[in-house]
Amino acid sequence: MSQCSSGKEMWDILEVILEGTTDVKRARKHALIQEYELLRMQKGESICDVQKRFSYIVNHLMSLGNTFNKKEQHQDTKVS
Repeated sequence: MSQCSSGKEMWDILEVILEGTTDVKRARKHALIQEYELLRMQKGESICDVQKRFSYIVNHLMSLGNTFNKKEQHQDTKVS
C-alpha cells in the first residue's frame, strides 16, 4: 500500500481486502438470502439457537445493503 498515490486509491484497496469485490459481495448476499429463505427450526434446536442464526443472517444481509419489507420482518419460523 505504500505505492498508493492517493488516499482514495489506498481506501479502494482496503475496501476490496476487507469486504471483497462486488462479485464476492453478490455471491455472499445470494448465499445469505438462500439461507434466510430456507431458515427452519431444526428438531432439537432451541428457540435461542434459531434466533441467533436468524440474527446472524439478517445482520449480515443488512450490512450488504439488503432491506426487508414488513411481511419479511414478521415471517414465522417453521419447525422442520
